[in-house]
Amino acid sequence: MNRTLAGMLCGCVLSLVSVGITQAAEGAADVITRFGLQEAPTPVRERPGWRKPKKIVIGGVGFGLADAIRSVAPGVEVVTVGDASSMAKLADADAMIGFCNPQILAASSSIRWIQALSAGVEQCVSVPIVRERNVLLTNMQRVAGPVIAEHAMAMMLALSRGLDLAIPAQAKGQWLRDALPPGRMSVIDGKTVLIVGLGGIGTEIAKRAHAMGMKVSATRASGRTGPDYVSYIGLPDELPKLAAEADFIVNAAPLTPETKGIFNAALFGKMRRTAYFINIARGGSVVTDDLVAALQGGKIAGAGLDVTDPEPLPPQHPLWSAPNVIITPHVAGESDLGREAELAVVKENVRRYVAGEKMLSVVDTAKGY
Repeated sequence: MNRTLAGMLCGCVLSLVSVGITQAAEGAADVITRFGLQEAPTPVRERPGWRKPKKIVIGGVGFGLADAIRSVAPGVEVVTVGDASSMAKLADADAMIGFCNPQILAASSSIRWIQALSAGVEQCVSVPIVRERNVLLTNMQRVAGPVIAEHAMAMMLALSRGLDLAIPAQAKGQWLRDALPPGRMSVIDGKTVLIVGLGGIGTEIAKRAHAMGMKVSATRASGRTGPDYVSYIGLPDELPKLAAEADFIVNAAPLTPETKGIFNAALFGKMRRTAYFINIARGGSVVTDDLVAALQGGKIAGAGLDVTDPEPLPPQHPLWSAPNVIITPHVAGESDLGREAELAVVKENVRRYVAGEKMLSVVDTAKGY
């Protein structure tokens, strides 16, 4: 082969590689911009114990995760496990993606990074080894925000328009026009919604509520700053006062020791009797018995629950029969969009971890989010 032809072939190969890298970067950049993902302040290579990974363990998840990882980390062994039965082959793993298994963490002292496939990471941060070893934890914060926000809005609309009564009546072939209690049908335009936890999901809910003419207030632990369409942002200790002023209260807060059980009898007692409680975050933030009592006693107008405590909710649990309640089985993040965004975040974080770059969506394990 002459030098000219060899040079042409080499140039073509380099161009194809460059195009592939550019397309991958554009895809990642689109997801980062679209969801407002946050980049760590320092490169991961500066963390104690970092090294280029040789083995990554993934849970028994689908949607092409293993192939996606191999495409951005050639030469890295990807091991898929469904349980903790094969500890021997996991002892030298460097990272864990898709799950947070205490047994595997104990068996593999070399794991320095965990990538969660959800925004909530309360189970992972509660594993002592994660903090003791200063394991890097990244999650899917903000990625499911738009979809979950639509679910929250759907629950608010359904309750305000009495769909929780109309749909069961339809199944029985009943025309209940005159059976709706006076004032049961209401509008959300002009109403006040309080969003507890103005993070990625809470901000998406606020954006949609404002667009539908609602007055939006919120609480957040990190301070009083936020988008201009939120009329007031309070600190967590202002929750009782703000709850007393709201027509809808939406829980969008992560589950932490500070938020566990914050929706209790005292708080439900502060709420208006015409107010609705929406929970699309975590069931553990609610004292379930207190919620049942508030619903049965008419202290609040109703509730929309995508999460419960316990979960799954037992068949005979009183929440099923409580008045004016809509329950969905922890599906607020599901949609027809598939898992492309999550896959893009995983691929980009794997690429960054291998290269020692700044990681996306790093969790503060001390705070729990």
